[in-house]
Amino acid sequence: MDVAVKVIPKAKMTTAIAIEDVRREVRILRALTGHRNLVHFYDAYEDEDNVYVVMELCKGGELLERILSRGGKYTEEEAKAVMVQILRIVSYCHLQGVVHRDLKPENFLFTSNDEHSPLKAIDFGLSDYVKPDEKLNDIVGSAYYVAPEVLHRSYGTEADMWSVGVIAYIILSGSRPFWARTESGIFRAILKIDPSFDEAAWTTSSSDSIDFVKSLLNKDYRKRLTAAQALCHPWLAGHHDVKIPLDMAIYKLVKVYIHSSSLRKAALGALVKTLTIPQLAYLKEQFTLLGPGKNGCISLQNFKTALAVYSTDAMMDSRVFEFVNTVSCLQYRKMDFEEFCAAAISVHQLEGIQSWEQHARHGYEFFEKDGNRPIVINELASVISWKLFLELS
Repeated sequence: MDVAVKVIPKAKMTTAIAIEDVRREVRILRALTGHRNLVHFYDAYEDEDNVYVVMELCKGGELLERILSRGGKYTEEEAKAVMVQILRIVSYCHLQGVVHRDLKPENFLFTSNDEHSPLKAIDFGLSDYVKPDEKLNDIVGSAYYVAPEVLHRSYGTEADMWSVGVIAYIILSGSRPFWARTESGIFRAILKIDPSFDEAAWTTSSSDSIDFVKSLLNKDYRKRLTAAQALCHPWLAGHHDVKIPLDMAIYKLVKVYIHSSSLRKAALGALVKTLTIPQLAYLKEQFTLLGPGKNGCISLQNFKTALAVYSTDAMMDSRVFEFVNTVSCLQYRKMDFEEFCAAAISVHQLEGIQSWEQHARHGYEFFEKDGNRPIVINELASVISWKLFLELS
């Protein structure tokens, strides 16, 4: 059997941090191996001079090489197949509480030269564990793919989604969204400049593909799509290989909802009534994955059981279960689909779409029709961040 061996010289492991970095990489690979879009990990060994990480040998070359062999860009259908595979492994990592931190075309390999060869993520040397309610602060990664919040030293799994957006931009257009001659210049562009979709390469692109990329390259990480949400995006709708995974983002949103005021809960409930069926598709998938009972409701146990299906040692190391246990209030009550939607909706993400103004106006109308007490617009805006209402008042 042919294998690939990553050799890590011990001479470079001169600090406790460097040693722990290698141990963490091995732990993550060992925990996550088995996913079809992750390079298979066999084992790790060491002698006096080196650490040897033995993995599956991928003979099809880098994603970057294949992009270049196609003249610098993919067709939309080819790009969809690639992005679905990337999003599958990224969503799996994020559910486990693992952030890759160095996603780029060079870190995805094809298993063979076959046109439809599976794509595998490699190089978890910069990866780390991150609890859903915590932030990392060290600046790591490759300059062209670093998210704005990484440069601000406060980030989570959303930073990976920015990198996925950069990859999608490159695959579809054949150029980078941010460019400069120096690393500091690249960082300035990432922080200050919006990616352009005016080049000739984008003139033949579908509006859905452009919206997909824009949804990932949003400088506000709160408005950026998660990997599971990206798989639900209209651009990928209908692709034969799409399977929507459980999303840790809903756990975070539900926790915030549970501890919210009754006013905020009512406002969110009104806002949900403005959503279209396609917009509700992601929430419906997530609710189904949580396994509601015959009464159509879910409880804390549903959240725990659904997560346990995907549990690995990485999930233990990242303390994801510890976070889920803090959603303790659900233990004493049930939540139907309508309330789940109110709990799991992201107002920040809605604010980032073109139809936000329409949702906000109709949401306020529903809020009044539902018999809620008369309130001033400023009060409603303050509990749900509806900035539009402040402009209308």
